[in-house]
Order: sequence, then structure tokens, then C-alpha cells
Amino acid sequence: MVENNDIELSEAEAEQYDRQIRLWGLESQKRLRASKVLIIGIAGLGAEIAKNIILSGVKSVCLLDNEKLKEIDLYSQFLAPPDKIGENRAEASVQRAKALNPMVEITTETKSVDNLPDSFFTEFDIVCATGLKQEQLERINNACRDSNKKFLCGDVWGAFGYMFADLVDHEYSEEIVQHKAVKRGPDDSEKNARETVSITVKRRAIYVPLQNALSVDWMNPEMRSRLRRGDPSYFVMKILLRFKDEYNRNPDPAKRKDDTAILLRMRNELVKELNELVDNFVVDALFVDVFGTVSGAAAVIGGVIGQEVVKAVSQREPPHNNMFFFNPVKCVGFVELYGQ
Repeated sequence: MVENNDIELSEAEAEQYDRQIRLWGLESQKRLRASKVLIIGIAGLGAEIAKNIILSGVKSVCLLDNEKLKEIDLYSQFLAPPDKIGENRAEASVQRAKALNPMVEITTETKSVDNLPDSFFTEFDIVCATGLKQEQLERINNACRDSNKKFLCGDVWGAFGYMFADLVDHEYSEEIVQHKAVKRGPDDSEKNARETVSITVKRRAIYVPLQNALSVDWMNPEMRSRLRRGDPSYFVMKILLRFKDEYNRNPDPAKRKDDTAILLRMRNELVKELNELVDNFVVDALFVDVFGTVSGAAAVIGGVIGQEVVKAVSQREPPHNNMFFFNPVKCVGFVELYGQ
């Protein structure tokens, strides 16, 4: 939980964040102003997340990336200018990131996550990880959980994307609308008059680690019933994560034919592992649009992750628990709970 530590907003900050203060309240903005956020992976999705979080008015954002800026990044990464190709992706993004909101401290880290200790990640109130392998994601998630720090991750492959959130044990407030019967006068016709009132209630949400969410027992009758009414996006995500684990990269547009064959082979292996439960469910068409990064999909997933960071830190409104998917075939985004 991020405490506001009796932080006071300056006159300039109150003016800068006036709309947000009116939207979610002064105390929530103070929590945001006291929070430190780490964003891992400053490709297209990371840039969208950084933009949204920096504009929200947090205390500081650290951009972590050990990769060099490539020409293909420029199709979806708007923080790094074209003349920075070949430079570190995080450092190339700093100038434009700072220009978004000079009141937010922006720093960079250029080491690989594998070369950083767990203690590095727990220095932050919330960690957003993109573009990593499953093992790396689980390691950082577990380090955050052990220190009661909040963790989100996500990725975009072509036009397909996902987000996962682990807020551990999260308390938040929610405004709900109630309709109250009011008697306005002695006339019987007015006895059923109603007025709308808003009340604030305290709620609590318990989350599971990423490892649990990715280890669902599909033999469980409850989970098997979900297959009949569900969406295949969870399995597409699993296959794409497996591809990255095995090949240390994402599907490459320049190798579309070969990489599509690999993805379909992995799909067939997954079908066999699940005893044909998802046969004819994860169809070939789902792997057509998973190459490169479509900027619109990065904006959708980055917007959702940015929104969830703001909700988690400000402790306002119910957060997503625990996965969000964007399915480009159906052109729909939705939330589902896995691992509980």
C-alpha cells in the first residue's frame, strides 16, 4: 500500500492535476504523488504505459531496458526519436518522457533484469514488466509478493495482447449508487418517490501470483466448463510465451512462414497436453496477427495497464482481477480470473 506520508501538493501541482483531483479526490492524488514506479521494457507497449503513468502524476518512474532501439520499434514506440536508432531504448526515450510531465522524476536502468538482484525491484511501489520471458516474469513477481509490492505485466504480439495483475492483498474504496425510497408529502401517489444516493464502501481483493495463473488445471470440471463458453486468448498467450522462452524472441514478420509453422506446432502440442480439450478451439486464424507490434493494440493494453496502476496506487475503484485480453479476431477486450 502506498501511503501519502502527509505529502502536500504545491500550488503548481494542484493546478496541473486539478482534473484528476476532481475525478478521484485529493487523497488519491497524494498517494499517486508519493509512488515510485518501475517500467521494464520500453518498446511500443512500455512507451504507452510510461506515457499514461507519467501523466497521472506519480513521484518517479524508472525506465528499464537493456535493448538497443531498432527501426522496427519506431512503428509503435513514440518516445524515442528516429535519430536515436542504435542507442539504448530507455535512454533514447528519456527526453520525450520528461517533456510529458516535468514534475515527475524520470530515471533509467540499462542492465538486463537477469543482472539485477531481487532487492532492486522491491525498491519500487509497483512494477510493470513487458517483453520478458515467463521465468523472468515469475521471478520478479515472486520478489514483489515477498515484499508486498504490486506487480503487473503484459505483452503485445501483433494485434493480440494481454495483461496480468498481482496486487497481493489489495484494499480499495468504491462508490456505489443506491436508490432510496423517499416520502415527499402526505399524498399516497408520492410514497414511492425515490432518490439516488452515492455511498463509499471499503472492499478487499486477494490476488494470486503469475505462476498460479499460468498453471491452471483444465481437468477441473469448473475450468472445463469455461472452455465451452470461453475465449481462446489464454491459450494464445501461453503459446506465445512458450515461443519467447524457446527462441528468446517474439515471432518475426521477416520469418512469418517459418514462425507460423512453429506456433501451430506448439498449438498442436498444447492440444495434446490437454487431452484434446482445446482441439478446434485454438484455430489457425488466431496466429495470423501476432507479428511485430500494432500500435493500436499497444495503446489498448498500455491504457489498461496504466489505468490499473492508477487504481492500485490511488486505492480507488475495483481493479481487474487478474487478467485482461485483447482478441483482435473478435476485436474485443475482456477480463478473466485464472489460478483461484
